[in-house]
Amino acid sequence: MQEDKGYTNPHLLSSPKELIDRLDRQSICIVDARPTHEYVAGHIPNAIHLDLYSLSLNDTSDKPFKAFMSMIAYLFRQRGVDATKTIIWYEGISGICSARGFWFCEYFGHADVQVLNGGFDGYVAAGGQVSTTADEPPEVSAFPENVRPETHMDAQTIHTLLGHTEFAVLDTRTDDEHYGRVNRSARGGAIPGSIHIEWHNNLAPDGTFKPAPALREMYESTGITPEKRVMCY
Repeated sequence: MQEDKGYTNPHLLSSPKELIDRLDRQSICIVDARPTHEYVAGHIPNAIHLDLYSLSLNDTSDKPFKAFMSMIAYLFRQRGVDATKTIIWYEGISGICSARGFWFCEYFGHADVQVLNGGFDGYVAAGGQVSTTADEPPEVSAFPENVRPETHMDAQTIHTLLGHTEFAVLDTRTDDEHYGRVNRSARGGAIPGSIHIEWHNNLAPDGTFKPAPALREMYESTGITPEKRVMCY
């Protein structure tokens, strides 16, 4: 069973032990979001490969965003991401690429999706078997696009909401990106007034998510509270 860490929605995570117990079932689709060389060196048996690190979009206005998401849906089908199954994303730890895959599924309206808590490292530590066999991606139907627009916010909407007391902007990037020392976007720096909590701060030393009380204390101490509308970037 998943360790009880006090999460409101614990079903959004799969523990390594739970995944090991489910590996022989046909009802799950496991997606490895790590770089190709890491997948080739060893991966969870029957996992398909889809490196999501470089898949991003600077222009979030309507037409470019819709075109980008249609490309993602097409890529899902080409790589064998099966919307008829529980989709479980993983990378080395509980990182940004598995979270990105989770969000893509959420935006498309696929509710049966999880992140492997602790990632591949946690799976290996739990005694999971490792495979170096890379099978051809299975044939699957087109990934449904029952989009949930409320899970996405474009730049113009963000700009309109800036300064509202009930709206919070959460920057999850690195310190160097937030403070403009490293520039991986159109311009360096951060959205004015944004609260900065690097994504690594959500994790315990073993790469799993911290318990809910610790996360709640961290976020509420910075002004990220339940009654606010929060936009993460």
